[in-house]
Amino acid sequence: MESLIKDLNKQKETKKERVILPCKELSLPKALTEHKHGTTTLSMIIKEGIIVAVDSRATRGAFISSGSVQKYIPITSHIIGTMAGGAADCAYWERELTRQCRLFELRNKPPISVAAASKMLANILYQYRNYNLSVGSMICGYDKTGPHIFYVEDGGVRIPGHLFSVGSGSPYAVSLIDSEYDYNMPKEKAIELARRAIFHATHRDVASGGNVNVIFIDKDGWRLISRNDCYDLYYDHYNIEEYQKHGQMEED
Repeated sequence: MESLIKDLNKQKETKKERVILPCKELSLPKALTEHKHGTTTLSMIIKEGIIVAVDSRATRGAFISSGSVQKYIPITSHIIGTMAGGAADCAYWERELTRQCRLFELRNKPPISVAAASKMLANILYQYRNYNLSVGSMICGYDKTGPHIFYVEDGGVRIPGHLFSVGSGSPYAVSLIDSEYDYNMPKEKAIELARRAIFHATHRDVASGGNVNVIFIDKDGWRLISRNDCYDLYYDHYNIEEYQKHGQMEED
């Protein structure tokens, strides 16, 4: 009985000695959780239409918050927008653009042009330029005048072009695109080039990854061509090609 009482007293003493740390002491370093935007998106015009390729990783600081984000948002049947920057900002304002474009078509009957849709988004973002938004979107589409790509930024900047890459992994993607891009290249070759560019960006950029989604847009509208996991691409496709190249070099 005496030994039991002693054990109970010891437990009480140890409980008193325990120190409960406040939440601030247990929180992670700010550098690991501060908002750092990272992604890889690209688009390019070829003779047959537009190739758009995006990854699917979402991050918060040093942490991967999701690996299956859809970074292309349908605007109309012939226009899509890409996401780079803050996921919430891009998703909200591009869906608002979808609503505005639908209202335009209901009132005016003919489909909205790519230039008008991109200008509409640029005007919206310009109105909210002092609200610390983070948007770097490519509005890609096909209308009666042909294929068009416009880069639209959160400050209201709107730039037309034939080839864009946006995000933290874009330097790696552009380095590959610049070396092989040709306006007259076949559609299948352009799709493979875009897929390979995003894959190489995800291999080097920690904020890019997940799946590689490739979309093609022409006069018949937009459609998802392929969705490939980066893991599968590395071990089942591109890595095998590298081994074959090295094997041929050694044989030579």
